[in-house]
Amino acid sequence: MHANLVILLLALSIGLQPVSTDLYLPALPGLAADLQASVGMVQYTLTGLLLAFGTSQLLWGPFSDKVGRRPIMLLGLGLYLIAAIGCVLSTSIEILVAWRILQGASMGAVITSARAVVRDLYEPAAGARVMSKSMTGLGLMACTSPPLGGFLSQHWGWQVALVSVVLYAVATLALVAWKYEETLTRPNPRAMHFPTMMRIWWQVLCHPTFRAFALLSLSGYGVLFVYLATSSFVFIQVLHLSSLQLGWILSSMSIMYITGTIICRYLLRKISMRRTIMLAGTLSASSSALLCWMVYGGWASATSLVLAMYPMVIAHGIHQPIGQSGAVGPFPLSAGAASALNGFLMMLAAFGTGYWLSHSIDGTLFPLVHGVAFWAGLLALTAWTLVQWHGEPVKAD
Repeated sequence: MHANLVILLLALSIGLQPVSTDLYLPALPGLAADLQASVGMVQYTLTGLLLAFGTSQLLWGPFSDKVGRRPIMLLGLGLYLIAAIGCVLSTSIEILVAWRILQGASMGAVITSARAVVRDLYEPAAGARVMSKSMTGLGLMACTSPPLGGFLSQHWGWQVALVSVVLYAVATLALVAWKYEETLTRPNPRAMHFPTMMRIWWQVLCHPTFRAFALLSLSGYGVLFVYLATSSFVFIQVLHLSSLQLGWILSSMSIMYITGTIICRYLLRKISMRRTIMLAGTLSASSSALLCWMVYGGWASATSLVLAMYPMVIAHGIHQPIGQSGAVGPFPLSAGAASALNGFLMMLAAFGTGYWLSHSIDGTLFPLVHGVAFWAGLLALTAWTLVQWHGEPVKAD
């Protein structure tokens, strides 16, 4: 496959995640009112998806190491399409949560395989650049999803907004079926054997490079998840913006994320990977400190909150490509399992954060600030310590 085709397929595959979350965020208040659901139950449409996404990867990853990336991606996309249609037709919050759980599990198959493709084809340094390019495409999808979701939900309701997810799934499935060629050259016939799975997972967990980049990835995603999970309630219910205005705010965040992925590629050409991560960690910590200062100082507004978050989102565009590529770097023969374990840890952190938020959202800005401060602090410490000590991957298999 041509390198540009690989990047396009990766962008569409991992783009399922922002399409599944960002596009429907502006519709959450209307969805809650229409289905007569509490804030806590509405949060489960997000946390349930992410928990299923994270746990399912533990099986999808080894399964893709055994049978190949292509069949797992096709199966995952087919199930995702069914679940997306089910979400549109949901008549209660419980039914919607159930379909979102299936959507998350099937999304795990697609994204786990996509991340493993990067290690199938590239060494870690080149893989970070390729992942960064595909995440620029992901950022473009994340950029258009919130305003599209806000526009559709504001004019025609949340069901119509979710129809666009169905159309995206159809297009991605068609392209993967038509153009994607298998990248796994050495399948492991024993990858799904339970003792083998346990041995590989233990080997991955014990590797210091994996631990460094996995902690970087999960803390970076923790920051993003706090913002995503609270944004609709903070900006619409606390700061009294419209769904469409929220969509444009989320779109501007995606532009900052795209900027971060471009800066990432520039820095990787000019300085080392570890120095790049150190600079991004400093940017995240500074942004978090500014956000806390504004909210505790009592002069936070929608504009000031957005401006304070911009540097952190730019840093996220640097952390994530390097973190996800670095976590699978030492495991060329077990890339699926390593990708799955990294994804599982990210989603476990997100689910724990979502559970905390479902009991903490109180009509103020403090849950947003406290969540961001915790994860940004952990992110900066990881960037300054573990990645500096163990950031150069040594092959484990």
